[in-house]
Amino acid sequence: MNSMNAIKQPEPHRPASTGTAGTRSASPRIRTLAGLTALGMALALYVLGAQEAAQGLFRAPWDKLAHALTFAIIGAATGLASGRRGWPLLAFCLLGATAVGALDEWHQRSLPGRSADLLDLLADAVGGAIGAGALSLAFRLGGRR
Repeated sequence: MNSMNAIKQPEPHRPASTGTAGTRSASPRIRTLAGLTALGMALALYVLGAQEAAQGLFRAPWDKLAHALTFAIIGAATGLASGRRGWPLLAFCLLGATAVGALDEWHQRSLPGRSADLLDLLADAVGGAIGAGALSLAFRLGGRR
């Protein structure tokens, strides 16, 4: 049989939102909402962090816990918005949280009564890692149907 007469078999359907290892990533709507969440939280940190009430809002060690929890959400939202899976997803979570944290600490340098703190930035990065772990776990559990 020559190639002109061969019947071409259709390729199996693959969803457009496929990530690594053939696993599905978040829908465009979820990705958009996650991006808006990350952006909204970053803007809220910028605006609310400049308020006088933000000075000394949480005392040590609770301030580090507040950083980690806040940036876990920012990291997870950034990772989810990226549409990636596997290691790239984890990298987006960690880098997104750390970048927003660095900008927040840099902003605090110019605010009266506030200062930049490397331990806060470390807590932000830890939060990003927590967000990455939570997303990874959610995707793994969601795939076991």
